[in-house]
Amino acid sequence: MEPGGETDAKSRPWARGSKPSAGLYLVATPIGNLGDITLRALEVLGHADLVACEDTRVTGRLMQLLGLKSPLTPYHDHNADKARPALLARLGRGEVVALVSDAGTPMVSDPGFKLVRDCIESNIPVTALPGASAVLTALQLSGIAAERFLFAGFLPSKGTARRAALQELAQVPASLVFYESPHRTGESLADMLTVLGNREAAVTRELTKLHEEVVRGVLSDLAPRFAQTPPRGEVAIVVGAPGNTAGTPQDIEGRLRAERENGLSVKDASALVAAETGHPRRDVYATALRLFRGGNEE
Repeated sequence: MEPGGETDAKSRPWARGSKPSAGLYLVATPIGNLGDITLRALEVLGHADLVACEDTRVTGRLMQLLGLKSPLTPYHDHNADKARPALLARLGRGEVVALVSDAGTPMVSDPGFKLVRDCIESNIPVTALPGASAVLTALQLSGIAAERFLFAGFLPSKGTARRAALQELAQVPASLVFYESPHRTGESLADMLTVLGNREAAVTRELTKLHEEVVRGVLSDLAPRFAQTPPRGEVAIVVGAPGNTAGTPQDIEGRLRAERENGLSVKDASALVAAETGHPRRDVYATALRLFRGGNEE
């Protein structure tokens, strides 16, 4: 957990106001930078009767850095069925229980769904405290359209299953966001290129941390790059929607000529072709200027 130059966490006032009302609180925690904790998260984590977490060692370290001492209990994929009844019993007695993941927003690639569903069925209040999310952070930094997007989680580890999963997503009219392990990033990008086409994409790693990195381009460039040098740290991949498939230089030139014949200006034709192919707008515009020197750029 990166402190990010913040002041000592123990000196921060977290226990503001009275204890929250009884119920389950879904608390987002930092994905890297400790300074991304919210005031509401500090208040609930500080007052909770119990904090349910994926790994008590990870959350214990976070609590120590924040100067909080609420008791922890493990709640993860392997013990969820046994641990859930005990949590529901405590919630039924009117306690405050906070649910956190190792990093980021609960309910995204963790076992919290069944606990929330059972609380709803038992009329136990459930409250979400928003905060850090690798999905949204990756989208923000990707430079790829985010008006419509689908979070697809982790792809299967085996190539055949991974390509089948990508085939199911190939026609989804939205940008796609994936989590991936560093050592499989190159293989996954290669399968995305094969199944989805040469779309615009971005590989993000270590988001909000000291060595945060975003590599943008098209899948045909990114796949060999990360096959040769696998990334380090936590990885999220953003891939553009169908239609953002990059063509060859000859295809780009042909599209530009067609749009100019349709009456579009150099500027507008460049913008349209860039959106359709996933190529950087500045590169398409430079190609257009070369093709249409002296033409109307407006």
